[in-house]
Amino acid sequence: MARALEIAPEVKTALAEGRPVVALESTLISHGLPAPDNLNCAMEAESRVRSGGGVPATIAVIEGTIRVGLDQGGLERLASGIEIAKLSRDDLGSAAARGVTGATTVAATMICARLAGIDVFATGGVGGVHRGWSESMDISADLTELSRTAVTVVCSGAKSILDLPATVEMLETLGVPLVGYRVSELPAFFSAQSGIELRQHIDEIGEMVEIIQARRRLEMGGGEILVVPPPSERALAGEQVRAWIEQALAEAKEQTIGGKAVTPFLLRRLSTLSGGETLKTNVALILNNATTATELAVALAG
Repeated sequence: MARALEIAPEVKTALAEGRPVVALESTLISHGLPAPDNLNCAMEAESRVRSGGGVPATIAVIEGTIRVGLDQGGLERLASGIEIAKLSRDDLGSAAARGVTGATTVAATMICARLAGIDVFATGGVGGVHRGWSESMDISADLTELSRTAVTVVCSGAKSILDLPATVEMLETLGVPLVGYRVSELPAFFSAQSGIELRQHIDEIGEMVEIIQARRRLEMGGGEILVVPPPSERALAGEQVRAWIEQALAEAKEQTIGGKAVTPFLLRRLSTLSGGETLKTNVALILNNATTATELAVALAG
């Protein structure tokens, strides 16, 4: 395992000293955002964590080694998108065994963060139940990972290209707390409203700390989701986003795009259809979530 997992010295020291560390995923760098926004966003997210008093730990697999904390060269390699696999729970082990270089999804990032001893993870949005799931059974491994791996994920909910009501139901079935931060309605990723009421919500970060600590004392297993709406100045109107999504979904169906290729395709098309507005919102919420996750990590460390 020592050869399969490599923790950057800065991250290892911070963990040993009990200082706040925030895990960051790498799929958004290789498969979620276009160049040069992907590298710029990754670097700015790390900067947001540092400015909040935390240590960033971007996670990826480089030539079969799980790297927790990347240098500039590692970030640039991922941003190139050249021969970078998209790794989840099912193929993380194969990547480590075969010397693959890959970006980690939410599920894979949670696994690696837990191995390293990191409690808080910031991302844009989690995967979930895909539309038409009753026929395709396309349900993200992120959901089951949240039910088994004790890492708190700070995000803007599930991506709005998904079946949000079904995703919420699945999370409830799996026993994963979905907690709104200063909101009582689930954000719909690009927009602040989804029409789905949140049964759990908090006003202060300290309340989330208490929830996490209570769950650990009760040995309930699994993680939590703290949902944060996109910044108000970048949030988009829900009706317009839904129209773009319907068009992008129709195009994906026509081109028979499925599996792991669906989300990257839809995000690219949404950016084009919106004239780049969804991309700007995506970057803004990723950075905002990194800031909030740092606040949580600092509170937990304190």
